[in-house]
Amino acid sequence: MESQNLLIHARFAPDGTVNEIGERPQGFTPQDWFNYLSIEAASAYQALAGGRGVFRLTRESVDAYKASAVAQAAGAPA
Repeated sequence: MESQNLLIHARFAPDGTVNEIGERPQGFTPQDWFNYLSIEAASAYQALAGGRGVFRLTRESVDAYKASAVAQAAGAPA
């Protein structure tokens, strides 16, 4: 079975903070989710013009990152 590829779009405010990002787990701010993905999947990020960027990931990796992020936020070991 072929993996489904996803684009997680991020939109930045003029001051550089993230004000929108896709696939965000519940309880995470857009900036928190971007920071997490920037650490865990930095090589999958592509900056775009106009204050935007995308993470190019598979569905499986996004689901794993979400689960790990939620577990870390709850204080569980990753």
